[in-house]
Amino acid sequence: MAQYRGRFGPHNPDETYVAHGFPEQLADLGEVQMNYVVVGDASKPALLLIPGQTESWWGYEAALPLLAEHFQAHAVDLRGQGRSTRTPGRYTLDNMGNDLVRFIDLVIGRPTIVSGLSSGGVLSAWLSAYAKAGQVRAACYEDPPLFASELSPASGPGIRQGVGGMFHLWSTFLGDQWRIGDWPGVAEAAPEYLHPWMMMMRPPSAGEPPQNLKEYDPEWGRAFWTGTVAASCDHERMLRSVKVPVLFTHHLRHTDPDTGLLMGAISDVQATRVRALLTEAGVDVDYRSFEAMGHSMHGQDPKLFTATLTDWAGSLPAP
Repeated sequence: MAQYRGRFGPHNPDETYVAHGFPEQLADLGEVQMNYVVVGDASKPALLLIPGQTESWWGYEAALPLLAEHFQAHAVDLRGQGRSTRTPGRYTLDNMGNDLVRFIDLVIGRPTIVSGLSSGGVLSAWLSAYAKAGQVRAACYEDPPLFASELSPASGPGIRQGVGGMFHLWSTFLGDQWRIGDWPGVAEAAPEYLHPWMMMMRPPSAGEPPQNLKEYDPEWGRAFWTGTVAASCDHERMLRSVKVPVLFTHHLRHTDPDTGLLMGAISDVQATRVRALLTEAGVDVDYRSFEAMGHSMHGQDPKLFTATLTDWAGSLPAP
C-alpha cells in the first residue's frame, strides 16, 4: 500500500505525468495555477473545453486537431486534476466556476463558447448562468449529471443512486491527495461500494493505477459523495439563471425500475426537467439524444463530437 502514498500530483511531476502532443502552459489565477493547451487560430471562434471528473485536458487530445479547423480551442485541467493546483477543502462548483471566469478573462480574452463533459458539463451550465456578462456566447453540456450529481436533487436519483459509489471508493482507499494510496484495496473493496452494474468498471487488483487517476485528487470524489461540491450551488436555481443558448447531448442511460438506480450520467426524467427549466429561463436549448454513445463523446467519437458541436455553433448569433 505504501508504495502509492502521496506519490502522485504536481509536487511529483516525474512520477505523475507523461508527454503529450501539444505544448502545455500555466495560467496564474491567484489561488490556482491552471494548466491548459490551446490549438487553432485566433481568427476563429473561441472555445473553452472543460474535462469531466478524473479527466485531464488530454481527454480531448484526439478531438483537438479536428476542433482546431473550426475554433481556437482552449482545453484546461480543473483544480485538483492534471497539472493544475490541488486545493484541499476547496473543491466546489462555485470555486471551479470562478477559476474559469478568471481564465476566460486572463487567457482567452473574448466572448467564448464553453463545452464541458460530465461534471465539466455542470460547470458549463454554471458558466452559462453565472459568468460575467458577455463572457460566454453559448454552452454545450456534454452528458452532464445535472441533478444526478447532487446529494438531494430536486428531480430524480442523486449521486448515491448512481456513480457516486465509485467516488466514495476512490476517496476512501486512495485518500485526499493520495494520502492513503491503497490501490490494491480499491479492487478488493469494490463489491462493497459499487452497485452491481458498476462492477464492469472494477479496476484490476494488480498493476499501476491508470494515468487519469494518477492526475486526479481523490478529494474531488469525496466532495461529490458528501455533497459539499454543490452545497452552495443548487442545480435548479442555477438552471433558472441560464442566459445563453445551450446544446445538451444526452448519452447512454437506464434507470432500474425496481431500485431507482441510475446507469448513466442523467436520467430521462432529469433531462426533461433540465429542458423545461431552460425553456422557462427563455433560452434556446438544442437537445440531442445519443442513446448508444458512451459517457465521453469527444473521447469515443471525436469526429461526431466535432461535427455536432460545429453544426450547433454555426446556428449561433455572431458574437
